[in-house]
Amino acid sequence: MEQKKQIINSELLDVMLSRLCHQLIEIHDQFEHTVLLGLQPRGIFLAKRIQQRLESILNKEIKLGYLDTTFHRDDFRRRTTPLKASSTHVPFLIEDQKVILIDDVLYTGRTIRAAMDAMITFGRPRTVELLVLINRKYTRHLPIEPDYTGRAVNTIDTQRVLVAWKEQGLEDSVWLTTKDS
Repeated sequence: MEQKKQIINSELLDVMLSRLCHQLIEIHDQFEHTVLLGLQPRGIFLAKRIQQRLESILNKEIKLGYLDTTFHRDDFRRRTTPLKASSTHVPFLIEDQKVILIDDVLYTGRTIRAAMDAMITFGRPRTVELLVLINRKYTRHLPIEPDYTGRAVNTIDTQRVLVAWKEQGLEDSVWLTTKDS
């Protein structure tokens, strides 16, 4: 049996998104040399929301791309069932740009490592930062930490963090699930 507990509702998620955008503006000002890369498949929902809010606040276009890491993962060939790749859409060069990688949940760090490899296809960035909605603490396999975090959550290996978006036909929310042993 699986237990499910809501840890963030739609109102709190809205506040967190606004805070993250204002933190980005403090560091990147008008985003002249800054681009956003949402990680497929679930980070793109967060990246699009961040882009839309930044554009609304700054009244200008913010560059956004979607990056798939499937074939750059270190566990790609270790799985019993093949991974299904998502599309990559980066309609700009990232050469000498400040890149903000965006994902919904930071767990082991392996997806971010793979994203760094995949990103180099589009040029060598000036800097790379990481924005995540949920930072699962104490589960990292690689020494990767986010620069911007919506919320840090203490979890154990038997738990999952699920982010639901209205773009998926769900109510905006974040859930913590635990499988009973």
